[in-house]
Amino acid sequence: MKSIFEEVAYHELLDRIDALNKNSDPIWGKMTVGQMVWHCQIPLGVAIKNKKYKKKGNPLIKFFFKKSLYSDKPLRKHLPTSPLAKATAQKDFSIEVKKLRSMVDEVHQLKTRTVWEAHPLFGEFTHEQWGQLEYKHLDHHLQQFGV
Repeated sequence: MKSIFEEVAYHELLDRIDALNKNSDPIWGKMTVGQMVWHCQIPLGVAIKNKKYKKKGNPLIKFFFKKSLYSDKPLRKHLPTSPLAKATAQKDFSIEVKKLRSMVDEVHQLKTRTVWEAHPLFGEFTHEQWGQLEYKHLDHHLQQFGV
């Protein structure tokens, strides 16, 4: 499984993000490209903040879904998302894509972080799993837009 912490995978993600444009249409799903690049910032922000949450994940979600976040098996299309990460308003692609690129860079720089707080929804991840899940989520949505 690729990881955002690996140089090759990191540069691949940036190249794919650069291949998007404001007129990119989804192959599946309802989000516009601006909404998608905004949505992709949410999990990156969780990693960057590395905040300690009182609740350490949902047991049912962890049991049924957690391992799929860092396995080689692609994420299914049309999966439900957290209400906090659901893009309901239109988003300005040119603004959001710059933020996304910056956040991808910031998460890549965390490749030497040794202490990770539990994910607020999925609970504990290893350093390796954090890198894989961040790559996998971005890969899923970049594929959604054909890049």
